[in-house]
Amino acid sequence: MNSGKVILITGGSRGIGAATARLSARAGYRVCINFHRNAVAAESVVAEILDAGGVAIAVQADVSSEKDVLRLFDTAEDQLGRITALVNNAGILENQSRLSEMSLERFQRVFATNVAGSFLCAREAVRRMSLKNGGTGGSIVNVSSGAAKHGAPNEYIDYAASKGAIDTMTIGLAKEVANEGIRVNAVRPGLIYTGIHASGGEAGRVDRLRHLVPMQRGGQPEEVARAILWLLSEEASYITGTLLDVTGGR
Repeated sequence: MNSGKVILITGGSRGIGAATARLSARAGYRVCINFHRNAVAAESVVAEILDAGGVAIAVQADVSSEKDVLRLFDTAEDQLGRITALVNNAGILENQSRLSEMSLERFQRVFATNVAGSFLCAREAVRRMSLKNGGTGGSIVNVSSGAAKHGAPNEYIDYAASKGAIDTMTIGLAKEVANEGIRVNAVRPGLIYTGIHASGGEAGRVDRLRHLVPMQRGGQPEEVARAILWLLSEEASYITGTLLDVTGGR
């Protein structure tokens, strides 16, 4: 496990983040799992990785706080070494609602985590990875959503809009740092069986909507994680600024 590969995964305690943590550990990464509140879930993923012979730590941080993000990156590098990969996975949504019923406070909460959090983490990763700054390069994968294409009407227009911002950041940042040894891509998961749907008030949402998916099923977190790991890997060495849909064809 002394490969020199170090990955930081925000929101890594559950769902797609946890699946990515497990898979990246098997691929030889030393893993930093960021979590906001659920320390028990984060430590459980760390324990799984350690039991399998991997290297992992859990670090609490609110990615919408600049101070927390700086501490997160410093702690990861102090304990694991130079970060070579970032997965911007942390994201929230709130109860299903029409836009006309949404409060400003709700917009601000969603954009603080989903947009500002991803921007801050991408900034810190670039500062450390860039060849211009003495880094050795690296790879960033942002977790967007198929909602950025569909808009999530009557449910999560604010969430969809926040993921549209992630798509734009991915394209712009990829061009900005392409000659600095950093690749930046995004995955856009579709209807995936994770706990985020319960956070929006409908735990069974995937089953309700799976008839809209050409493959006629929801996806599993591991299927998204495999796409993330591929984009991070040297197998995708000539790919940057790409938005990869993991949506079952939707």
